[in-house]
Amino acid sequence: MCHQTGNIFDEIPANLSQEFFQTLAAGDNVRIERIVSEGQATTAGEWLVQELDEWVILLSGGAGLFFEGETSPRALNPGDYAMIPAGCRHRVEWTAPDQQTVWLAVHFR
Repeated sequence: MCHQTGNIFDEIPANLSQEFFQTLAAGDNVRIERIVSEGQATTAGEWLVQELDEWVILLSGGAGLFFEGETSPRALNPGDYAMIPAGCRHRVEWTAPDQQTVWLAVHFR
């Protein structure tokens, strides 16, 4: 097959008890992932630290992204994006509890 098409909002599970991660495409140094949240957040007191750089855009819903050293989370709305360098301590403070939050994340070296 020389092509793949789809819709980023298709085939999203209903009533998520945990975040849903789906790899859409991957290569040697890149992974493109769809993440769907529904009220999930990083466990209190924990930080996410990744080995790869991550560029993420919020496509629907809402979220609060908190970076170590800042005084409050950054509110993200549809269309907002963030570049998270490898090793940067961050956390998802909240995601919209009343709707699905759909992220598109690009992980790369």
